[in-house]
Amino acid sequence: MSDNKPKKQESKYPVNMTETPFPMRGDLAKREPGWVKQWQDKKIYERVRKASKGRPKFVLHDGPPYANGDIHIGHAVNKILKDIVVKSRTLSGFDAPYVPGWDCHGMPIEIQIEKLFGKNLPTAEVLTKARAYAYEQVERQKKDFIRLGVLGEWDNPYLTMNFGNEADELRALGKLLEKGYVYRGLKPVNWCFDCGSALAEAEVEYKDKRDPAIDVGFPFHEHDKLAAAFGLPALPTGDGFVVIWTTTPWTIPSNQALNMHHEVTYALVQSERDGKPLMLILAKDLVEACLQRYKLEGTIIATATGDKLAGIAFKHPLHARDAFYNRLSPVYIADYVTTESGTGVVHSAPAYGQDDFISCKSHGMKDDEILKPVMGDGKYIPSLPLFGGMTIWEASKPICEALREAGALFELKMFDHSYMHCWRHKTPIVYRATSQWFAGMDIQPLDGGSTLRETALEGIEATEFFPDWGKARLHGMIANRPDWTLSRQRQWGVPMAVFIHKETGELHPRTPELLEQVAKLIEQGGIDAWQALDAATLLGAEAEHYVKNKDTLDVWFDSGCTHQTVLRGSHPEQSHFPADLYLEGSDQHRGWFHSSLLTSSMLNGRPPYKALLTHGFVVDGEGKKMSKSIGNTVAPQKVSDTLGADILRLWVAATDYTSELSISDEILKRVTESYRRIRNTLRFLLANTSDFDPKANAVPVAELLEIDRYALANMAALQADLARHYERYEFHPVVSKLQNFCSEDLGGFYLDILKDRLYTSAVDSKARRSAQTALWHITQSLLRLMAPILCFTAEEAWASFAGAEAFKASDETIYTQTWWQLPELAGAEGLLAKYATIIAVRADVTKQLEELRGSGAIGSSLQAELEIKAAGDKFKALASLDDDLKFIFITSLAKAVEVASEADEAVNVAASTAQKCERCWHYRADVGSHADHPGLCGRCYSNLFGAGESRKFA
Repeated sequence: MSDNKPKKQESKYPVNMTETPFPMRGDLAKREPGWVKQWQDKKIYERVRKASKGRPKFVLHDGPPYANGDIHIGHAVNKILKDIVVKSRTLSGFDAPYVPGWDCHGMPIEIQIEKLFGKNLPTAEVLTKARAYAYEQVERQKKDFIRLGVLGEWDNPYLTMNFGNEADELRALGKLLEKGYVYRGLKPVNWCFDCGSALAEAEVEYKDKRDPAIDVGFPFHEHDKLAAAFGLPALPTGDGFVVIWTTTPWTIPSNQALNMHHEVTYALVQSERDGKPLMLILAKDLVEACLQRYKLEGTIIATATGDKLAGIAFKHPLHARDAFYNRLSPVYIADYVTTESGTGVVHSAPAYGQDDFISCKSHGMKDDEILKPVMGDGKYIPSLPLFGGMTIWEASKPICEALREAGALFELKMFDHSYMHCWRHKTPIVYRATSQWFAGMDIQPLDGGSTLRETALEGIEATEFFPDWGKARLHGMIANRPDWTLSRQRQWGVPMAVFIHKETGELHPRTPELLEQVAKLIEQGGIDAWQALDAATLLGAEAEHYVKNKDTLDVWFDSGCTHQTVLRGSHPEQSHFPADLYLEGSDQHRGWFHSSLLTSSMLNGRPPYKALLTHGFVVDGEGKKMSKSIGNTVAPQKVSDTLGADILRLWVAATDYTSELSISDEILKRVTESYRRIRNTLRFLLANTSDFDPKANAVPVAELLEIDRYALANMAALQADLARHYERYEFHPVVSKLQNFCSEDLGGFYLDILKDRLYTSAVDSKARRSAQTALWHITQSLLRLMAPILCFTAEEAWASFAGAEAFKASDETIYTQTWWQLPELAGAEGLLAKYATIIAVRADVTKQLEELRGSGAIGSSLQAELEIKAAGDKFKALASLDDDLKFIFITSLAKAVEVASEADEAVNVAASTAQKCERCWHYRADVGSHADHPGLCGRCYSNLFGAGESRKFA
């Protein structure tokens, strides 16, 4: 649409050149901050709320970003997508409030406080400093989110650290305790030595790690039982080992059992080492591979299935080195043993493995019998013989050395494998049995209803997923997850504020009532109130028998129960339960979607959302992950400051967010180009409706020229189509169809044809006012359709387009509006079909005209005269436009001639021999027919000085 002005403005015969204050150049980076300020000064969000009052409510509940560090491009994608959803729902007739939130407790902030102020600060000081730090981060991030054009309740966001939210979170925990979902027990949990705390599933990532893989022998002890199991009268030699394979040598000091599979066949192998006879027990299928590995020869002399060996005890490999290791390891039968690798026998250290723990417990081992020599910082307790005080990683070598000296090390080989790491510290983590609080996945609650796992899986079935693959992903995670470790050993978090009996470890019998009293204190003074509380204040004389629990709640529990603390807590007016939509990155299947589902399943028996929308991560133009170290990050602040936030928003909307989103300078350049096309189209529409007053000038729909009625029918079809896309959260088709509509349907066809009528018809003629009526409706619709995405541009255009009265009625913002009610058209389907035919013919004709222009036979298309031979419906469509046919092709003459069949169809083009009108540039025989205006054609003379030309179709 760049060429929207006829040349030769110096003509003494004026054309209707109307202007608009809407500039060609957006200058977004410079001008957007002014609109942001205006939105805040005018309290536009509040105006939208007022206009939406009484409409059905749509609630997108904000997943809280973490209050630490500046926002990055992933944050921008997330907030922009949410804003597009909220704005499109508002425009489609909902009351769609948006309450932004922040996740404020947790480890990273605590680590920041340690970095800034040193370790070992008193808890009260950590809490004060952490709260102040989080507030500061929230303010920084908030400013950047607002700059992106995101409308919301920025003056009243939710913060998980607001006193009321902290108190309600504690109340939520109280309900779970009452319902019987939460228990305290010793279990191996994901443990990070750097965090000094248990981790949630979502805080674990996998990276490659190099470890020593070792084959270790456990010496025979019960020789007679072994002989009987293998069906032998006696063992041929006394010396022998059952061999295990492990990649965690540091767990050997904690070994308490051996695991075999009941159906696996184990072989008794006769061999010799250093000239001495040797017996080995190995899985029969692995004998050959093992002997090769140990560089030994051997023969199988007997076999027995695992169930025959159950209960037989072996000595610890280091039994001779210290009394602590002089213990026996019995064989327990376990299903998780395989013969895919190793030896078919698994060593079991119940404190440091999920399966080991379950196996030992199921065989009657008590919690206080489990050996737990590894401390929270990753070092062995100082009293551990041989290895005390070492970290588990540095102990690997000395442990292997000790095993070698004991003659129990058969092989050591370095081994690369995928291993658990802390997502914060990027350091290896371990399973470590500690006493923690858990939400049990398979415990039956006290009311006898479904288990948490069953309820959550049912909830997933009832949830709608965008894209739909999210369903299987979340289902798999819930179906297979262990119990949820709720407790953390940190300070900056909501306390699990319960009193525990010093001797029995039981909760105080009045726990529900005491929790409510603590919640009231927290409501007044925040979580600091629990730290400051003297137990005697609530317990009186009983206080000497009880201790205050020191654990805090997993930070995922904070955000996971915002459906309780926010939707029905701090912001019930702006919310409802369940929320209509949760929208986050695809990592939140294991994060916020997951913890929200579990908490709500326990509290409400259903998910807290009706639908889940997932977006991918941002990558660079080559598909590489964004990383500061590679230097390929794109800062949203920089894009806003150089190109404008609307460009960033257009990029987000134009990209298929269901997979990775690629961004680069090159990609942004292309987005900027497509923005210009849309802006130019808008400018043409605004300029050409600037002298149109719908009250005074609108032409009744039935009297509009046919092509204007077609344009309205086409706009209505597009609006219905885009509204459907918005409803399904499909934004990239919205952008591509809007762009196509602006450049093809409008720029390449309708507006191209319209220019002649708009510029050359009499200012107030029905022909011109018919065109403007259609353009006015199209602009009303178009501005609303682009408003969720190009928020600043739509708002700027609305201010120039709406007219003083409508602008005031809209409370000075497009966001109080709903999709435009386009006029009802009789025969819309027929018009669309007819013009589809005409557009196809026009494409062929334009190609031929271009060829002629190229050869120099004609200058502009207006110099051409057309004869179009067409058959059947095509002829009917063209002929029906009568004398207006020439305007469709932008030629000076055009006529349709009927032929018998498609085979006879043709287009004949000839250069006009007539004179060119100096005003409309048409070549017409009647140029100069009025002596007083020799340069004008008959229709321009009539449009300027007479009754005006008659136009019916185009």
